[in-house]
Amino acid sequence: MFELIKIGNQSTNNLNNCRSESETNLNGFYSVQFFLNDRVPSYLFRLRSNSSNKPYILVKQDSSVFKELNVGDILDMEYNQAELIGNGKRFKTIITSKNLHDNYIGHSIIELSILDN
Repeated sequence: MFELIKIGNQSTNNLNNCRSESETNLNGFYSVQFFLNDRVPSYLFRLRSNSSNKPYILVKQDSSVFKELNVGDILDMEYNQAELIGNGKRFKTIITSKNLHDNYIGHSIIELSILDN
């Protein structure tokens, strides 16, 4: 199910502690936050992983954020632990795929991959 956790206006400018996906353990992260085209609002989604342990977010297909996310887009995303929203680790992240979700009609899986920095 689509789960927009928060809409805010906090800026994420710097990329700190960036590592490749193979070196980055995402198990401790609960959500991911990002801006589109450096515009307010920011978007905060629950971070999920599929059977092959790849991170993704679930996005409603008729939402404005879905229409702006494209495969190949590179975004600065902040990965947050459940109790520390807004104080997470920032990683340069690429959108690797947009696929329909089998169980939730009208929603898509947006797969993410952290890039080397």
